[in-house]
Amino acid sequence: MALQRHMLPPRLPRLPGLQLAARYAPSRGGLDVGGDWYDAFVMHDGSLGLTVGDVQGHDVEATAFMGQVRTSLRALAQTTSDTREVLGRANDLLIAMGCGLFATCCFLRFDPVSRDLADSRAGHVPMVWATAGGRSGVALDRGGPPLGIVSGQRYPVTHRRLTEAGVLVLLTDGVVEGPHYPMESGLAEVVELARAGFEADPEVLASAVVKVADLTGHRDDAAVLVLRYDGSQEPA
Repeated sequence: MALQRHMLPPRLPRLPGLQLAARYAPSRGGLDVGGDWYDAFVMHDGSLGLTVGDVQGHDVEATAFMGQVRTSLRALAQTTSDTREVLGRANDLLIAMGCGLFATCCFLRFDPVSRDLADSRAGHVPMVWATAGGRSGVALDRGGPPLGIVSGQRYPVTHRRLTEAGVLVLLTDGVVEGPHYPMESGLAEVVELARAGFEADPEVLASAVVKVADLTGHRDDAAVLVLRYDGSQEPA
């Protein structure tokens, strides 16, 4: 458990107009260690990188592999701002390492000047969003296969421009899916929480979202990362 805690970021970055919060709940069986992670960091061009992911397995090996994936994504994000390139290179690197494990992942890049949000997914749960204008939903963008399975992948990227205040909620499947609880129902619960709590402190919303896992009867890890954007029109 100490190893797992060490693999997660000790703090989240602070940028003008943005607030971040995260929660992690370990699995309820075995060693209570797993491969879910969240991360947020400033990229080489001043944009914000956000990532949430889930490694196959629930043991010390999965935790160690999670650390490798998270570190690889951070390192590659300092060489390119293209989310497609970050996931593609990370995928090839993990295959070359020959670990025999795979990971699902969602990687986002937010430019605080242009307000462009780029989203690439590798077999991962889609993010949830809500705006001050009353709109909300699940971002069912195209994605590619999990990292570490097939080399030479080109992951799709979806661009959005954030034009009003709102929240983005990134999470892992342990939050919204269980043995007898479909993912669609869990995502619907998170959409309602995001719609009702987009103005609240992101810490409050993150705590509410991770509790959705209690409805699923899950034994999996659960990770949540919330980004609140205040709708500022001035360059950060």
